[in-house]
Amino acid sequence: MGVTYKKSGVDIDTANKFVEQIKKIAPRIGGFSGLFPLDLKKYKNPQIVAATDGVGTKLKIAQIAKKHDTVGIDLVAMNVNDIITCGAEPVLFLDYFATGKLKLSIANQVIKGIAEGCRQANCILLGGETAEMPGFYSNDEYDLAGFAVGIVDKNKVIDGSRIKSGDVMVGLPSSGLHSNGFSLVRKALSPADQKKFCKTLLTPTKIYVREILAITKKYPSAIKGMAHITGGGFYDNIVRVFPDKTLGVIYKDRWPVPPIFRYIQQRGKIADKEIYRVLNMGIGMVLVTTLSDAKLIQKMIRNAIVIGEIFSGKKEIKVI
Repeated sequence: MGVTYKKSGVDIDTANKFVEQIKKIAPRIGGFSGLFPLDLKKYKNPQIVAATDGVGTKLKIAQIAKKHDTVGIDLVAMNVNDIITCGAEPVLFLDYFATGKLKLSIANQVIKGIAEGCRQANCILLGGETAEMPGFYSNDEYDLAGFAVGIVDKNKVIDGSRIKSGDVMVGLPSSGLHSNGFSLVRKALSPADQKKFCKTLLTPTKIYVREILAITKKYPSAIKGMAHITGGGFYDNIVRVFPDKTLGVIYKDRWPVPPIFRYIQQRGKIADKEIYRVLNMGIGMVLVTTLSDAKLIQKMIRNAIVIGEIFSGKKEIKVI
Protein backbone atom coordinates (compact mmCIF):
# COMPACT_ATOMS: atom_id res chain seq x y z
CA MET A 1 0.00 0.00 0.00
CA GLY A 2 1.29 3.45 -0.90
CA VAL A 3 1.54 6.63 1.08
CA THR A 4 -1.63 7.75 2.88
CA TYR A 5 -2.48 10.93 4.73
CA LYS A 6 -2.46 8.97 7.98
CA LYS A 7 1.01 7.59 7.27
CA SER A 8 2.09 11.18 6.56
CA GLY A 9 1.09 12.05 10.11
CA VAL A 10 -2.42 13.47 9.66
CA ASP A 11 -5.32 11.42 11.04
CA ILE A 12 -8.62 12.66 9.57
CA ASP A 13 -10.63 10.21 11.67
CA THR A 14 -9.20 11.60 14.91
CA ALA A 15 -9.90 15.12 13.71
CA ASN A 16 -13.53 14.17 12.97
CA LYS A 17 -13.87 12.69 16.46
CA PHE A 18 -12.56 15.94 17.86
CA VAL A 19 -15.14 17.95 15.88
CA GLU A 20 -17.94 15.76 17.22
CA GLN A 21 -16.73 16.33 20.76
CA ILE A 22 -16.54 20.09 20.20
CA LYS A 23 -20.14 20.08 18.94
CA LYS A 24 -21.25 18.95 22.38
CA ILE A 25 -19.69 22.12 23.79
CA ALA A 26 -20.39 24.50 20.90
CA PRO A 27 -23.40 23.25 18.86
CA ARG A 28 -23.06 26.04 16.24
CA ILE A 29 -19.83 24.66 14.75
CA GLY A 30 -19.43 22.00 12.08
CA GLY A 31 -20.09 23.81 8.82
CA PHE A 32 -17.60 25.52 6.53
CA SER A 33 -18.43 28.84 8.16
CA GLY A 34 -20.43 30.13 11.10
CA LEU A 35 -23.61 32.19 10.92
CA PHE A 36 -24.40 34.80 13.54
CA PRO A 37 -27.80 36.57 13.65
CA LEU A 38 -27.35 40.33 13.97
CA ASP A 39 -30.10 42.15 15.86
CA LEU A 40 -30.01 45.52 14.13
CA LYS A 41 -32.87 46.81 16.30
CA LYS A 42 -30.44 46.82 19.22
CA TYR A 43 -28.09 49.30 17.50
CA LYS A 44 -28.69 52.65 15.82
CA ASN A 45 -25.40 52.75 13.90
CA PRO A 46 -23.58 49.45 14.52
CA GLN A 47 -19.81 49.26 14.11
CA ILE A 48 -18.14 45.86 13.73
CA VAL A 49 -15.02 45.52 15.91
CA ALA A 50 -12.50 42.69 15.40
CA ALA A 51 -9.36 41.48 17.17
CA THR A 52 -6.92 38.61 16.91
CA ASP A 53 -4.31 37.33 19.35
CA GLY A 54 -2.69 34.21 20.77
CA VAL A 55 -1.42 32.82 24.07
CA GLY A 56 2.27 33.00 23.19
CA THR A 57 4.98 31.05 24.98
CA LYS A 58 2.83 30.62 28.07
CA LEU A 59 1.97 27.39 26.25
CA LYS A 60 5.46 26.16 27.15
CA ILE A 61 4.50 26.38 30.83
CA ALA A 62 1.31 24.42 30.11
CA GLN A 63 3.44 21.70 28.54
CA ILE A 64 5.76 21.59 31.56
CA ALA A 65 2.79 21.34 33.93
CA LYS A 66 0.86 19.00 31.61
CA LYS A 67 -2.14 21.21 32.31
CA HIS A 68 -4.07 22.51 29.33
CA ASP A 69 -7.48 23.47 30.67
CA THR A 70 -6.77 27.17 31.31
CA VAL A 71 -4.90 28.35 28.21
CA GLY A 72 -8.17 28.42 26.29
CA ILE A 73 -9.47 31.02 28.76
CA ASP A 74 -6.28 33.01 28.11
CA LEU A 75 -6.93 32.82 24.39
CA VAL A 76 -10.42 34.25 24.65
CA ALA A 77 -9.35 36.84 27.23
CA MET A 78 -6.55 38.30 25.14
CA ASN A 79 -9.02 38.96 22.35
CA VAL A 80 -12.18 40.08 24.15
CA ASN A 81 -10.21 42.35 26.50
CA ASP A 82 -8.93 44.13 23.39
CA ILE A 83 -12.45 44.33 21.94
CA ILE A 84 -13.91 45.88 25.09
CA THR A 85 -11.40 48.76 25.13
CA CYS A 86 -13.44 50.69 22.58
CA GLY A 87 -16.69 49.98 24.38
CA ALA A 88 -17.74 47.14 22.09
CA GLU A 89 -19.59 44.05 23.26
CA PRO A 90 -17.89 40.80 22.12
CA VAL A 91 -20.44 38.60 20.35
CA LEU A 92 -18.53 35.76 18.73
CA PHE A 93 -15.20 33.95 18.87
CA LEU A 94 -13.26 31.59 16.61
CA ASP A 95 -10.12 29.60 17.42
CA TYR A 96 -7.18 28.12 15.54
CA PHE A 97 -5.50 25.08 17.09
CA ALA A 98 -2.32 23.78 15.39
CA THR A 99 -0.31 20.78 16.54
CA GLY A 100 2.19 18.19 15.39
CA LYS A 101 -0.10 15.31 16.36
CA LEU A 102 -3.70 15.70 17.45
CA LYS A 103 -4.10 14.24 20.93
CA LEU A 104 -7.72 14.27 21.97
CA SER A 105 -6.97 14.32 25.68
CA ILE A 106 -5.04 17.60 25.31
CA ALA A 107 -7.24 19.16 22.63
CA ASN A 108 -10.39 18.56 24.68
CA GLN A 109 -8.87 20.37 27.66
CA VAL A 110 -7.99 23.33 25.47
CA ILE A 111 -11.46 23.55 23.94
CA LYS A 112 -13.14 23.35 27.33
CA GLY A 113 -11.02 26.33 28.38
CA ILE A 114 -12.06 28.24 25.26
CA ALA A 115 -15.70 27.48 25.97
CA GLU A 116 -15.28 28.70 29.55
CA GLY A 117 -13.64 31.89 28.33
CA CYS A 118 -16.56 32.49 25.96
CA ARG A 119 -18.97 31.92 28.84
CA GLN A 120 -17.15 34.50 30.96
CA ALA A 121 -17.16 36.97 28.07
CA ASN A 122 -20.79 36.22 27.22
CA CYS A 123 -19.96 35.50 23.57
CA ILE A 124 -20.50 32.52 21.28
CA LEU A 125 -17.87 30.03 20.13
CA LEU A 126 -18.94 30.11 16.50
CA GLY A 127 -16.24 28.06 14.80
CA GLY A 128 -12.58 27.26 14.48
CA GLU A 129 -9.84 25.31 12.75
CA THR A 130 -7.80 22.32 13.87
CA ALA A 131 -4.56 21.85 11.93
CA GLU A 132 -2.45 18.71 12.34
CA MET A 133 0.99 19.66 11.01
CA PRO A 134 3.59 16.88 11.42
CA GLY A 135 7.14 18.03 10.81
CA PHE A 136 6.22 21.63 11.54
CA TYR A 137 5.45 21.15 15.23
CA SER A 138 6.69 18.28 17.37
CA ASN A 139 4.09 15.71 18.43
CA ASP A 140 3.76 17.29 21.88
CA GLU A 141 3.61 20.91 20.71
CA TYR A 142 0.59 23.01 19.85
CA ASP A 143 -0.13 26.65 19.17
CA LEU A 144 -3.29 28.70 19.61
CA ALA A 145 -4.71 31.76 17.93
CA GLY A 146 -8.07 33.39 18.42
CA PHE A 147 -10.35 35.82 16.63
CA ALA A 148 -13.11 37.85 18.28
CA VAL A 149 -15.81 40.05 16.82
CA GLY A 150 -17.79 42.66 18.72
CA ILE A 151 -20.36 45.36 18.05
CA VAL A 152 -20.69 48.92 19.31
CA ASP A 153 -22.90 51.85 18.36
CA LYS A 154 -20.88 54.54 16.63
CA ASN A 155 -21.94 57.20 19.16
CA LYS A 156 -20.80 54.95 22.02
CA VAL A 157 -17.27 54.25 20.78
CA ILE A 158 -14.63 54.93 23.45
CA ASP A 159 -11.56 56.28 21.66
CA GLY A 160 -9.70 58.48 24.17
CA SER A 161 -10.49 61.72 22.36
CA ARG A 162 -12.14 63.24 25.46
CA ILE A 163 -9.12 62.64 27.71
CA LYS A 164 -7.66 65.84 29.15
CA SER A 165 -5.46 67.21 31.90
CA GLY A 166 -6.96 66.62 35.33
CA ASP A 167 -8.32 63.16 34.50
CA VAL A 168 -7.15 60.10 36.38
CA MET A 169 -6.22 56.52 35.53
CA VAL A 170 -8.03 53.69 37.29
CA GLY A 171 -6.33 50.31 37.37
CA LEU A 172 -8.25 47.04 37.46
CA PRO A 173 -6.18 44.30 39.14
CA SER A 174 -4.93 41.41 37.04
CA SER A 175 -5.27 37.77 38.02
CA GLY A 176 -1.53 37.30 37.58
CA LEU A 177 0.84 37.47 34.63
CA HIS A 178 -1.99 37.02 32.13
CA SER A 179 -0.63 35.95 28.71
CA ASN A 180 2.20 38.18 27.63
CA GLY A 181 5.87 38.55 28.46
CA PHE A 182 6.45 34.84 28.93
CA SER A 183 9.58 34.87 26.80
CA LEU A 184 11.06 37.22 29.39
CA VAL A 185 9.62 35.15 32.24
CA ARG A 186 11.07 31.93 30.88
CA LYS A 187 14.44 33.61 30.38
CA ALA A 188 14.45 34.92 33.96
CA LEU A 189 13.26 31.72 35.64
CA SER A 190 15.17 28.44 35.64
CA PRO A 191 13.38 25.28 34.43
CA ALA A 192 13.11 24.26 38.09
CA ASP A 193 11.44 27.58 38.95
CA GLN A 194 9.08 27.29 35.98
CA LYS A 195 7.99 23.89 37.23
CA LYS A 196 7.79 25.04 40.85
CA PHE A 197 5.61 28.07 40.06
CA CYS A 198 3.69 26.60 37.11
CA LYS A 199 0.33 26.80 38.90
CA THR A 200 0.81 30.52 39.58
CA LEU A 201 2.18 31.16 36.09
CA LEU A 202 -0.80 29.38 34.50
CA THR A 203 -3.45 31.40 36.33
CA PRO A 204 -5.76 32.35 33.46
CA THR A 205 -6.07 35.92 32.21
CA LYS A 206 -8.90 37.86 33.82
CA ILE A 207 -11.75 38.72 31.48
CA TYR A 208 -13.02 42.26 32.13
CA VAL A 209 -15.98 42.27 29.73
CA ARG A 210 -18.89 41.99 32.17
CA GLU A 211 -17.46 44.56 34.62
CA ILE A 212 -16.76 47.16 31.96
CA LEU A 213 -20.07 46.70 30.13
CA ALA A 214 -21.83 47.16 33.48
CA ILE A 215 -20.03 50.51 33.90
CA THR A 216 -20.75 51.73 30.36
CA LYS A 217 -24.41 50.76 30.74
CA LYS A 218 -24.88 52.58 34.07
CA TYR A 219 -22.53 55.51 33.39
CA PRO A 220 -22.27 55.81 29.57
CA SER A 221 -19.84 58.74 29.54
CA ALA A 222 -17.69 57.81 32.55
CA ILE A 223 -14.90 55.97 30.72
CA LYS A 224 -12.97 58.22 28.35
CA GLY A 225 -10.33 55.70 27.31
CA MET A 226 -9.19 52.16 28.06
CA ALA A 227 -5.94 50.24 27.71
CA HIS A 228 -5.46 46.49 27.97
CA ILE A 229 -2.06 45.98 29.62
CA THR A 230 -0.38 43.34 27.47
CA GLY A 231 2.91 43.40 25.53
CA GLY A 232 4.35 46.88 25.93
CA GLY A 233 3.15 47.04 29.53
CA PHE A 234 2.27 50.48 30.87
CA TYR A 235 4.54 52.51 28.61
CA ASP A 236 3.35 51.41 25.19
CA ASN A 237 -0.31 50.48 25.76
CA ILE A 238 -1.88 53.37 27.66
CA VAL A 239 -0.39 56.05 25.41
CA ARG A 240 -2.20 54.50 22.43
CA VAL A 241 -5.49 55.99 23.62
CA PHE A 242 -4.09 59.45 24.45
CA PRO A 243 -4.78 62.56 22.36
CA ASP A 244 -1.76 64.67 21.41
CA LYS A 245 0.02 66.64 24.15
CA THR A 246 -1.23 64.31 26.87
CA LEU A 247 1.12 63.11 29.60
CA GLY A 248 0.19 60.25 31.91
CA VAL A 249 1.94 59.60 35.21
CA ILE A 250 1.58 56.20 36.90
CA TYR A 251 2.42 55.97 40.60
CA LYS A 252 3.70 52.45 41.16
CA ASP A 253 3.31 52.64 44.95
CA ARG A 254 -0.48 52.90 44.59
CA TRP A 255 -1.08 49.13 44.41
CA PRO A 256 0.47 45.97 45.86
CA VAL A 257 2.52 44.14 43.23
CA PRO A 258 1.94 40.37 43.51
CA PRO A 259 5.06 38.53 44.77
CA ILE A 260 5.57 36.48 41.60
CA PHE A 261 6.43 39.65 39.64
CA ARG A 262 9.10 40.69 42.14
CA TYR A 263 10.50 37.17 42.17
CA ILE A 264 10.81 37.17 38.38
CA GLN A 265 12.43 40.62 38.50
CA GLN A 266 14.93 39.50 41.13
CA ARG A 267 15.84 36.22 39.42
CA GLY A 268 16.31 37.93 36.06
CA LYS A 269 17.92 41.08 37.45
CA ILE A 270 15.36 43.00 35.40
CA ALA A 271 15.35 46.80 35.53
CA ASP A 272 12.18 48.53 36.73
CA LYS A 273 11.51 50.27 33.41
CA GLU A 274 11.94 46.99 31.52
CA ILE A 275 9.57 44.97 33.69
CA TYR A 276 6.89 47.68 33.69
CA ARG A 277 7.18 47.77 29.92
CA VAL A 278 6.73 44.01 29.53
CA LEU A 279 4.55 42.70 32.38
CA ASN A 280 1.30 44.01 33.86
CA MET A 281 2.71 44.05 37.44
CA GLY A 282 -0.74 43.34 38.87
CA ILE A 283 -2.83 45.76 36.76
CA GLY A 284 -4.54 44.20 33.75
CA MET A 285 -6.72 47.05 32.50
CA VAL A 286 -6.49 50.83 32.83
CA LEU A 287 -9.49 53.15 32.53
CA VAL A 288 -9.16 56.92 32.05
CA THR A 289 -11.90 58.95 33.68
CA THR A 290 -12.58 62.01 35.83
CA LEU A 291 -11.85 61.86 39.54
CA SER A 292 -15.57 62.03 40.40
CA ASP A 293 -16.41 59.23 37.95
CA ALA A 294 -13.49 57.21 39.30
CA LYS A 295 -15.30 57.11 42.64
CA LEU A 296 -18.43 55.78 40.93
CA ILE A 297 -16.37 53.11 39.16
CA GLN A 298 -14.78 52.11 42.48
CA LYS A 299 -18.24 51.58 43.95
CA MET A 300 -19.00 49.14 41.13
CA ILE A 301 -15.57 47.47 41.09
CA ARG A 302 -14.41 47.34 44.70
CA ASN A 303 -10.76 46.53 43.97
CA ALA A 304 -10.33 49.26 41.32
CA ILE A 305 -7.48 51.63 42.22
CA VAL A 306 -6.65 55.17 41.11
CA ILE A 307 -3.07 54.60 39.92
CA GLY A 308 -2.24 57.74 37.97
CA GLU A 309 -3.04 61.19 36.67
CA ILE A 310 -3.25 62.99 33.34
CA PHE A 311 -1.35 66.22 32.64
CA SER A 312 -0.66 68.42 29.62
CA GLY A 313 2.72 67.72 28.09
CA LYS A 314 4.60 65.42 25.78
CA LYS A 315 2.50 62.44 24.71
CA GLU A 316 3.96 59.69 26.86
CA ILE A 317 3.64 57.63 30.02
CA LYS A 318 5.90 57.99 33.02
CA VAL A 319 6.01 55.37 35.77
CA ILE A 320 7.42 56.79 38.99
